[in-house]
Amino acid sequence: MASFGYSLLLVLTAFIWGSGFVAQIEGNAFGPFAFSCIRCFIAAGFLALVFKVLDVFGKSPRRPCSPAETKLLWKAGFFYGLALCTAMNLQQLGMFLGTSAGKSGFLTACYIILVPVVRLVLGHRISPKTWICVAITTVGLYLLCIKDGFSLELSDGVSLLCALAFSFHILVIDKFANQVDPIRVSAIQFLTIGVLTAPLMIIFDLKFPEMDFSTVASAFINPRAVAGLCFAAFFSSGIAYTLQIVAQDKVNPTIASLTMSLESVFAVLAGWAILGEQLSAREICGCAIMMFAIVAAQIKR
Repeated sequence: MASFGYSLLLVLTAFIWGSGFVAQIEGNAFGPFAFSCIRCFIAAGFLALVFKVLDVFGKSPRRPCSPAETKLLWKAGFFYGLALCTAMNLQQLGMFLGTSAGKSGFLTACYIILVPVVRLVLGHRISPKTWICVAITTVGLYLLCIKDGFSLELSDGVSLLCALAFSFHILVIDKFANQVDPIRVSAIQFLTIGVLTAPLMIIFDLKFPEMDFSTVASAFINPRAVAGLCFAAFFSSGIAYTLQIVAQDKVNPTIASLTMSLESVFAVLAGWAILGEQLSAREICGCAIMMFAIVAAQIKR
């Protein structure tokens, strides 16, 4: 039951991420890398404030108490951030090179296949039932995300590398999750992403060396863009990614990757509920198949 409760946290994580696609559409007014950089610095500051408040009330059981524990915390946060920053920016690059949003969503979610494959290479046993659920979920994702014919281009290869980076992010979290304070390590993760993304923002969004700040400045006076940035920073980043770290302490990484793939389902439902997009019978079927496979993966017998 405890594991099931943590799985529900991952469902909540997927729900926040899926809803966040709407926020990202609005936040693109800042420029792709500026949006990522600013949201990550805001998320890092927000989480730093949270763990400071928890320290005051004595609610940080994994607060580092020695130089060795502090070093481990920063090491984990750096690798979390490196993997997630790589995944975010490869996804952005793939879409810039021509991968459609639907295909990008499908290829990115292929981490549900890559996580068990990488774990198998590392010597972990994957049950036949889990492999079946992974296959069924992949079929559901295809029905949900791919509207036209499917073929692989150079840009799609970049998106698959993004999926590999996301799978490493999940596996790195699995390695360190029960050793470090989840809020502190999440703050360091986003600080790392912000620092690593800043040069991309300066080169591509601010047009170094001209340094044109007009796009970012105009976005800050756009209420919809600011609302999108705030949702992405506080909810998608600050809360959802921290919930992922907390939940993965108790959930098998393969099952965690399956559960978090519900992000695609919630993204489609958010587009329907908020943006008025239409749901086709194919998309509804894909959602139903994914839900079935993910629930089946949670059942012990």
